Amino acid sequence: MSNVPRTARPAADQAKTLRDLNSHRPGSFPPARTEQPTSVYSVTSGKGGVGKTAVVANLAYTLSSLGKRVLILDADLGLANIDVVFGISPTYNLNHFFTGDQDLQSIMVEGPLGIKILPAGSGFQSFTNLNSAQKMRLLDGLDSMQNHFDYVLIDTEAGISENVTYFNTAAQEILVVTTPEPTAITDAYALMKLLSTQYHEKHFNLVVNQIVSEDDALDVYRKLTMVANRYLDISIDYLGSIPEDRLMVDSIRKQKVICELYPNSRITHAFRQLAGRICSEPTQSAPKGNLQFFWKKLLQMGG
Repeated sequence: MSNVPRTARPAADQAKTLRDLNSHRPGSFPPARTEQPTSVYSVTSGKGGVGKTAVVANLAYTLSSLGKRVLILDADLGLANIDVVFGISPTYNLNHFFTGDQDLQSIMVEGPLGIKILPAGSGFQSFTNLNSAQKMRLLDGLDSMQNHFDYVLIDTEAGISENVTYFNTAAQEILVVTTPEPTAITDAYALMKLLSTQYHEKHFNLVVNQIVSEDDALDVYRKLTMVANRYLDISIDYLGSIPEDRLMVDSIRKQKVICELYPNSRITHAFRQLAGRICSEPTQSAPKGNLQFFWKKLLQMGG
């Protein structure tokens, strides 16, 4: 759905409008294929606590169950908990790569169904602070992954930090995760506004998590598109919703994704629908949709 640009209005008016509305071998690359380019999704949120990392993990699992080759880049440098969700303990992380102790393939770990994960290091603060040698080292390593994955899912930090904008502006698709909570909706809009007005991003995908009914999710979508139509020149595509379920807490405690632990649950069904919609999206051949372009743009932005 495309939104019609309107005349810009003061930020206070925008906030008020939204408030009113709320009331294979481990570590090895999969075989290369060349029939379609890799799709790079940044999965992001305006605030923490909306279940963004759980969405990344379960979406990766579901895509893999459909025969897709998936790589997760843990870019949540503050928490770096993708490995915790999958119940794995990486020996190495990106810190070891940037110090030159390990190559990229050595730090890559494997999750269920062959999902590959590049774990973040808790002491690594910002991709934007890489020096020239580190950038070239990363570029060489990442270029070797070209055509080895169908989907790259980037688990960004929550909020609007420099790291968040760094990955969102380089990725092919931006997937915003929010909940029906008023503050989560407001913060999701703030993130889209920042990426639109300062970084010229024009298209966003929306997933509404922790819903009671589908009407809740559609109401969130309606509110965001209404405000975006009024103040921003962007389009928002609704990809689906994920129901709230106590089984999610149980799966996190057991360190297994819910789609693996409870394959017949409502949440698993919702993730299958979400993965199906993503797989049905045409793969872009424009530069922003090219994995190699993503890595190079990412590194050019640093510094």
